[in-house]
Amino acid sequence: MSLHPVSKMIRTRVEQTNEMEHSSPLFLTSSFSFDNAEEMRAAFADENDDNIYSRFSNPSVQEFTDRMCVLEGMESGFATSSGMSAVFASILTFLKKGDHLISCNAIFGSTHTVITKILPKYGIEYTYVPVYDIASWEAAVQDNTKMIYLESPTNPGLDLIDLKEVGDLAKKHGLIYCVDNCFATPIGQLPVEFGADLVVHSATKWLDGQGRVLGGIVLGSKKLIHEIYLFCRSTGPALSPFNAWVLSRSLETLEVRMERHASNAFYLSQQLQNHPAISWLKYPFLESHPQYAIAKKQMKNGGGLFCFELKGGLDNGRKFLDNLKMLSRTANLGDTRSIASHPASTTHAKLTEEERQAVNITPGLIRISCGLEHRDDILNDILQAL
Repeated sequence: MSLHPVSKMIRTRVEQTNEMEHSSPLFLTSSFSFDNAEEMRAAFADENDDNIYSRFSNPSVQEFTDRMCVLEGMESGFATSSGMSAVFASILTFLKKGDHLISCNAIFGSTHTVITKILPKYGIEYTYVPVYDIASWEAAVQDNTKMIYLESPTNPGLDLIDLKEVGDLAKKHGLIYCVDNCFATPIGQLPVEFGADLVVHSATKWLDGQGRVLGGIVLGSKKLIHEIYLFCRSTGPALSPFNAWVLSRSLETLEVRMERHASNAFYLSQQLQNHPAISWLKYPFLESHPQYAIAKKQMKNGGGLFCFELKGGLDNGRKFLDNLKMLSRTANLGDTRSIASHPASTTHAKLTEEERQAVNITPGLIRISCGLEHRDDILNDILQAL
């Protein structure tokens, strides 16, 4: 019987124990025992897949990983303690001194720090390229280029990159193609369909969906993920079994949650796009979005985020946040509760003003993560704050 990926994911679980539990148990243990010395020797010699130590593998973590592989259409994966540890592992596993990375210039603030401040310490070069100009991506390829890394939609400006065009470029030059799919989720976009070799997520966001736990994951071919596993096994960014168990339960409702998040975001964007206090508003499935055609080509929905520029810049941005009565003021996103954030003073504060301007992070930019509250309550709070 052939199942839809969502059905298959929900029915993917760790092996049932003798207790015949319906919901998967939590394997909250640091290590695993062996019946005899030979079994233990074989496990340490990698002659079998037996669990040894939860820094290496754990049944609860594996269930979450297997479920994500189903949703992303990937062969294998490795779950990590946070989204940034997944990003770091996806890059540092494959790049060494003298190598070169190409990245879009619009990326999450901590990823920017890794690329611009940490990679150079290891002798790894990088080139930032504009989101919109595929010719710039081609021109950035060097003899020592090893990887292309990007986000689409980007954080926080919701710019879109043609995943197939970049995928074709990566294939042409034999480069590892790594896509951060955090904002779209596998419900809204499948990078593997456009040639991605690796997909990374901050599971802390939409995958958890309730602001409870940290987590990350990298997905790809068995060959690439085995290299990441060896890197992480020694460096230690293992996902907590408890967090994995929570995340695995969250995935069971991901599709229905994202449908509501996306419908709320689309409705709010339509209602607010012509508000006199707003200079511009972006949501991938609005026809006014500069890359609307790309969104419709590669995304199944527009996601749960929209952003806008307030007239009056930084001061009005702060006043807007202070005026909110229901929406939360926090740097997180992807929660049941709607969230408003001001990237220039929070997630991207470490960028210089010139760097922020280069990626359209303006002083009055507000990012809204649409929760599961009734859409009119979210709208009314934003309107009264405006």
